[in-house]
Formats: sequence, C-alpha cells, structure tokens
Amino acid sequence: MSAASAPSYDTIVIGLGALGAASALQLARRGQRVLGIDRHHPPHDQGSSHGDSRITRLAVGEGAAYVPLVQRSHALWREIEAHTGAQLLTQTGGLILASRDCVAAHHGKADFVRTTMATARRFGIAHEVLRADEIRARFPQFLLRGDEEAYFEPEAGFVRPEAAIAAQLQWAAELGARLRTGETVTRIEPLGTHEGAGVRVHTDQGSYLAARVVLAAGPWVPGLLGAADDAGARAWGAQLRVLRQTLYWFDTGANAAQYQPERFPIFIWIFGEREEDYMYGFPTTDAPWPALKVATEQYAHTTTPERMERSVSDAEVRAMFESRLRGRFAGLDAQQGRVLKAAACLYTVTPDRDFLVDRLPGAPQVLLVSACSGHGFKHSAGLGDAIAEAITRPDAASPLLAPFAHARLDGAGPALAG
Repeated sequence: MSAASAPSYDTIVIGLGALGAASALQLARRGQRVLGIDRHHPPHDQGSSHGDSRITRLAVGEGAAYVPLVQRSHALWREIEAHTGAQLLTQTGGLILASRDCVAAHHGKADFVRTTMATARRFGIAHEVLRADEIRARFPQFLLRGDEEAYFEPEAGFVRPEAAIAAQLQWAAELGARLRTGETVTRIEPLGTHEGAGVRVHTDQGSYLAARVVLAAGPWVPGLLGAADDAGARAWGAQLRVLRQTLYWFDTGANAAQYQPERFPIFIWIFGEREEDYMYGFPTTDAPWPALKVATEQYAHTTTPERMERSVSDAEVRAMFESRLRGRFAGLDAQQGRVLKAAACLYTVTPDRDFLVDRLPGAPQVLLVSACSGHGFKHSAGLGDAIAEAITRPDAASPLLAPFAHARLDGAGPALAG
C-alpha cells in the first residue's frame, strides 16, 4: 500500500487491553480520529486484562503518584457505567493485613501496609486501622493468628476487566473510533525523528499512517521494541520482563454466602517477611458463582506471550491451596482445595515495578504506555484519560504522567512532554 493510499489517523492505539481501550475511548471523546489495533479479539484471555475481577483501592501503597489516577478511574468507571449500562465497579471494602511487626515489601515497595496507611492520611481517604480482634468480629471468614493489624478502606473493591474493556471499546466505536481486531502489528515505522514527523504502522493485513501512536501492547511490547530500528528503543524493551502469573477460584461450598460481596472484602494478606509470603483475593463476583478467587505473584521466571504455559496444573492448584489457603479461611478446608477454575495471565514488569509512560527514543511521536508491573488495572481508566490529554495538548505539562518517565530507570532518557 502506498503512502498516498494508506488510511490516515490522528492516533493509532496498538493493543486494546486495559490501557489501550481506555486511551482509545478518551481520545475519541476528545474528537480524535482513532484507530485501535489488537492481534486478538478483546476482551480476551491472552494477555494481562482478564480474570473476572481486579482489585481497586484508593490508598495506593505503591506510591503517592498513583492516587490521582485511581481517584480519576473511580469517577470514570461510573461515567462509563452510566453511558453503557455495564456493571464495572463493585465497592466491597478492602482489607490489607499483616502481622503488626511485619515490614514486608509488596510490588517492590517496602513496608507496604504502613505505607498504605500513610497514603490514606495524606490524601484524606476514609479508612480504619483494625486490630486482630476487630478483624475477627467484622470478618470472621479470616482465621487469624492474633498478631495481625489491618488497614480497611470502605471505598475499595473490584473492577470487572472484561466488562470494562468491552464497554470502553463500545463507546469508542460509537464516537467513530475504528477498531481492527485479529490483526497483528509487525512493525512501527517513525517517518522522522521529530514529533510532527508522523508514523506508519505495519500489520499482517496492511499499513496505516498517523500523527501519533500509543503503544499499549502489554507483554507484546518487548518484542515490538526488540525489532525497532533505534538502539535506545531496543534497550528499553530489554529492560522489561514478562512473567506468568496464576489465578484460582476455590469452591466455598456450604459457606458460599459468607464470601459474597455484601459480607466479604477484597484483601491483600501479607503473612511473612519474604515478598512471596502473601496472597490477594476477592469475594464471589456473582451470587451463582460460589468461588473465592485468590492469587499470588512470582518474579523469578520470565516468559513470552508465545511460549507461556496457559494451562494451570493440578500441582499448582495443590501448592496454592496448601501454602496459602489451608487453615486461613473459615469453611474452606472442608472442600480440600476443590478448584472451580484456574487461569494464567501475564505481567510486564519494569526494574522498579512502577509504570513506564514515555516517548520512545528516536521516535517522540510514539508514546509507550506499558509495563504496569501487576498493579495497573485499577489505574487504567484514569491513565487513559491522562494519556489522551497529553496527546491532544502536547505543549501542556503532564504532571500525572511525569513520575513514570523512563529517565528514572537509568538516569538518562527523554523527558515526558506530551
């Protein structure tokens, strides 16, 4: 296809998962001519944005820079619900608990529980600090040792990722965004090294021109950057690690009513000093689905979207139940670890486990929005809004995005300015 005949857009969004869908919608709301491309058919289960539920909480122990994004996201979830009729955000309350003497890290951040408490105080987020006896009285489903302390946030809960992506893409399409799914991007070709040069995106079905690109392809980003012409972009891709994670839905049996959203919160439970000594979980997402969803994280073994093991083995199910659940939840031991469903997903992780949002070296018209490091979905709507604002107002400062520029990772790199 010649340059003259290639379709032209204001912005092409590559990847239509959590951040891509949010960016496409918010760009379309600002009147942009948007093309979204995804190699699968979102919402799908091949990347990072699936699994029925994702935790959301306003006091973010990963850092104060995230709080405005999640606050904006909560407002946007309600806007999207009102427009589309989808049910996205369920506020169950959220419990983050650990031993009073525990200073364990989570998502690479030290003393996660107390940092969360400090963040809540700084931003005026409603919360309580509960002792073990108070936790037991309110949530007898947790079988505690007695030395625990917890942060409880009433506005925390979960977002439904598949429904959120579908609703945002639906609204974007209504506003004129063109969405091409089942189409694989093979190359991103900057047409110059200055911001106004434009970019051509090549796929297995053609090529497209745009003034800008939002690269939000999650675990496929390292592969795309690895094929870039610019050595700096390739170096950025080499810094990103892709990790397989596993999710489990355990049968609650006769105790299902105790684990419904009206009675049971989302939780992060740190029970040891090592980073892997923790789990997070959710109430049953729907009354007919009597499952306690739980998961943990691993950072030792890398993979790629092409070679990851997508099935979850019986051995992994047994290990999860024995190491995390047994003896910690009322009524669950009677089920002997009967799992109703298990799934695998992917994290794309930076060295410091914070986000990466910045213009690519040698291609300032390409904005990389990726590497959410396992804690991105709660921020995705607000982050998409900030991305759209930066793209449509390139001369304005981007205070919400500045903390996620690449320069922090190695002391050098382009500054984010749109």
